[in-house]
Amino acid sequence: MSVALENEKSNLEFNFSKRDFERLRKLVYEHTGINLSEEKQQLTYGRFAKRLRALKISDFSDYIDLIDNGDEDEMDHFVSAITTNFTSFFRESHHFDFLAQEVQRIGMKSRRIRIWSAGCSSGEEPYSIAISILNAIPDAINWDLKILATDLDKKMVEKASAGIYDAERISGLPEQIKKGWFRKGRGDNAGKVQVAKEARSLITFKDLNLLHDWPVKGPFDIIFCRNVVIYFDKGVQRTLFSKFSAKQRSGGKLIIGHSENLANVSNDYKLIGRTIYEKL
Repeated sequence: MSVALENEKSNLEFNFSKRDFERLRKLVYEHTGINLSEEKQQLTYGRFAKRLRALKISDFSDYIDLIDNGDEDEMDHFVSAITTNFTSFFRESHHFDFLAQEVQRIGMKSRRIRIWSAGCSSGEEPYSIAISILNAIPDAINWDLKILATDLDKKMVEKASAGIYDAERISGLPEQIKKGWFRKGRGDNAGKVQVAKEARSLITFKDLNLLHDWPVKGPFDIIFCRNVVIYFDKGVQRTLFSKFSAKQRSGGKLIIGHSENLANVSNDYKLIGRTIYEKL
C-alpha cells in the first residue's frame, strides 16, 4: 500500500480552516498511522472535498464530526480518500528474483512456506509473488504454500481478490508471463485480463489495519512490506517492525521498499541485499 498524497487541484468551494486541518490530521493519524505535514493542508482538502460533494455536506467541520463520531459507513471512504494505491506487477524486480531463489532454498528442506504481502493495494504484489514462484518452481503448486495479502483499504482488497486488470497494466511484461499467467477477458470483460487460477489459488486476501490487532498466525518465512511505512513516524515504524519480527523465526526474510530502511527503527534484522533483511 503506497500512501503518498498527490497534488490535486481544488476550487476551494468549501471552507477549510486551520482547525479543520488539525482535526483531520489527528483522525488520519489515529486511523491510518499517516503523519500529515502542515504542507499537506491543500492536498488534504482536495482529497476530502470529493467526499463532501458525494455526501452533500456543505461544511468540512460537519464531515469531520461524522468521522469523529465513528460513522462506520463513511470510515472506508475516509481511509480510501487519504491513501493512494500506486503499484505495478513485478515492481522492484530484484525482490522477485530473490524470492524465487529463497523459496527454492526453503523447499529443499521443507515444502511448507508462508508469505505475507502487507499493504497489498490492488493485488499486483501478491500476484507477482505467486507468479514468480510458480514460474521458477512449477511443482510448488503442490506444496503447502500459502500467501496472505492484506490492506487497510477494503475496496482495494475486493478489487485485488478478483485479480482482474485492464490489459494495459501488463503490456510491459514479458510475453512468457503474459501468455502463461493472464487470461484475456471476453464480452463485457474485453480489454481486461485476469490472473490465472493457479496463481490466484495460492493467495488469501483480507482487509487489515496494521495499527490494530493482527489476527494472523505466522510464522512467516518471507514478509513483503514495501512502500507502506515511509509515511509513518518513527514510533509507529518501531511498533510495526517489532510486530513483524514477532511473526518470524530466525532466518525469516523481510522485504521493504526502495525508499525505506530499518535504521533507528529495528535491531531485529540484518541487511542482506537491496532492501532485503534477515531476522536475527
